[in-house]
Amino acid sequence: MQLVLISGLSGSGKSVALNVLEDSGYYCVDNLPGQLLEQSVELLRRAGHDRVAMSIDARTGESLELVPNYVSALKRQGVDVRLLFLDAKNDTLVRRFSETRRRHPLATGKRTIEECLARERELLAPVGEIGYRVDTTDLLPNALRNWIKELLGIRAQSTMLVLESFSYKEGVPLDADIVFDVRCLPNPHYDPRLRLLTGLDSEVVAFLEKEPKVGTMLEDIRRFVETWLPAYGQDSRSSLTVAVGCTGGRHRSVYFVERLGAHFRDRTPVLVRHRHLAAAA
Repeated sequence: MQLVLISGLSGSGKSVALNVLEDSGYYCVDNLPGQLLEQSVELLRRAGHDRVAMSIDARTGESLELVPNYVSALKRQGVDVRLLFLDAKNDTLVRRFSETRRRHPLATGKRTIEECLARERELLAPVGEIGYRVDTTDLLPNALRNWIKELLGIRAQSTMLVLESFSYKEGVPLDADIVFDVRCLPNPHYDPRLRLLTGLDSEVVAFLEKEPKVGTMLEDIRRFVETWLPAYGQDSRSSLTVAVGCTGGRHRSVYFVERLGAHFRDRTPVLVRHRHLAAAA
């Protein structure tokens, strides 16, 4: 089993780090009491989890001083334990709490934020001594995500490209990141022979591929997605939804999504959806 322990100061980015690991396939546990560390690892190992991440913070209290002993015991049992300790300068942490307007976990109504941070550092000192320190003072969340992946050797996963056709009569999908409108192209709906068919049928495909404008727009969309998909991946997106719409969501948009799916399928994971095709049938 590989166990990644995330600890550190409140506001230093522990949630960001834990989310990165969860997105990378780790079984994640947030705010685990330190005294339950060994038992939790054993339960998860029996359940078949081989990659686990747990966050331990100052809310654990005085038992934090026992965490180094728990870590040593787990290593003797053959568990690959890695402890990341996230820290930042006090003024940065104070600013982050001010921006988010969140309450510090150790706030009692009688302590200032600076006093809470001082007490937190005192409680976390035993854990910080054995952890790999990451200073997040000048790191934006996306940079921290990349640092965590590099530190743990997590391979970058390809961005899932979700391609969906839709009908403008039903409205633009809320989950769309990028929308292309193909209503300006010739509409097979007005050909009585094609009206009841869809963009999946060879007759409709032949109709559309006779039109030079269709090929030009398809190539433009391909080039745009091909150019910018890597940039979305670098932004730590797990998926990018590209929606293509026409009037009824039956002919042109379906054709475009199918062709785009065939083009990109051998270079990145692709999911094709026809949002309004069934409704139009």
